[in-house]
Amino acid sequence: MHFELSEEQLMIQKAAHDFAINECLPGVIERDEKQQFPKEQILKLADLGFMGMMVDEKYGGAGLDTVSYVLAMEEISKTDASVSVCMSVNNSLVCWGLEKYGSEEQKQQYLTPLAQGKKDGELYIGAFLLSEPEAGSDATSQHTTAEDKGDYYILNGTKNWITNGNSASVYLVMAQMDVSKGSRGINTFIVEKNTPGITVGAKENKLGIRGSDTHSIMFQDVKVPKANRIGEDGFGFTFAMKTLAGGRIGIAAQALGIASGAYERAVEYSKQRKAFGKEIAQHQAIQFKLADMATRIEAARLLCLRAAWEKDKDIDYTLSSSMAKVYTSETAMWVTTEAVQVHGGYGYVKEYHVERMMRDAKITQIYEGTSEVQRIVIGRSILK
Repeated sequence: MHFELSEEQLMIQKAAHDFAINECLPGVIERDEKQQFPKEQILKLADLGFMGMMVDEKYGGAGLDTVSYVLAMEEISKTDASVSVCMSVNNSLVCWGLEKYGSEEQKQQYLTPLAQGKKDGELYIGAFLLSEPEAGSDATSQHTTAEDKGDYYILNGTKNWITNGNSASVYLVMAQMDVSKGSRGINTFIVEKNTPGITVGAKENKLGIRGSDTHSIMFQDVKVPKANRIGEDGFGFTFAMKTLAGGRIGIAAQALGIASGAYERAVEYSKQRKAFGKEIAQHQAIQFKLADMATRIEAARLLCLRAAWEKDKDIDYTLSSSMAKVYTSETAMWVTTEAVQVHGGYGYVKEYHVERMMRDAKITQIYEGTSEVQRIVIGRSILK
């Protein structure tokens, strides 16, 4: 077993850390309060090559491994989870799915600008449209329909909780072709946001990751070229599940970053705050909290890195990614709550950041597969 990071991975980690401190930290509280999309930060991430980290260089990506991606996600999530979730969706769900399953024409037309995060100097990112008002954890219950019209399809329906919903240029849309076929009747389509018939709903007023762009997307008789279907007819549900398995590594890394960021702030505060004549870090009650936080975070980190390593080695990572996501997300929720407790009354105040981190942590237990769904995946895997 080899636990050392390569020189290149350490460089990526440092670059992400510096970016988070220099570009994400200034204004992060204000962006949270105003629900302001971090467009400036995303454009700068694109300049670093972080919007297509794992995409082959021939398609405009950075050609890096999944471990490097996890390291970058953790560092950025320590400071601003709204920035990191935009990065995660574009990398894990959109770029990866297109590179893995898209046609060469689709890659040339869409993957290259998506991996670069820009087109003609303007922001160019993607969104993944699976969830619906009645299709969340039960992703097979797709009510969005696609009707085959020969040379094109007609889409109708509504998608919910779409990250990058208003800022994306390209949507990957799952839609039902034939209800009688169940999951085998679902296809995935590449849909350009400016296509006539698409309406973007109001931005959701969320508990956490308030800077991220979360909207409902409505389709009314939207015409999609036949060439924009990904894979064979009926491949859409398999595409979604395969893509989400990798996406869970990104969300696990996000949760890890939120947890480790809150822990670092708790350690720093405990060395400054005094009570009963000494720093609270010298009190056993606080030391025990910090010890438990550090231990859980380290266990979560190893789960994330194992899942990333398996993905890089082309080993089936379905089980490891689900284990990483359920454990890191629950660790993030627990650690951030304890970080608020360590801060006492100051933990309830926005300027100390940990209350925001606690709010941001909750969504990691829900999106890209709830903790309950992860346990179903794990249970089925270990009982095979």
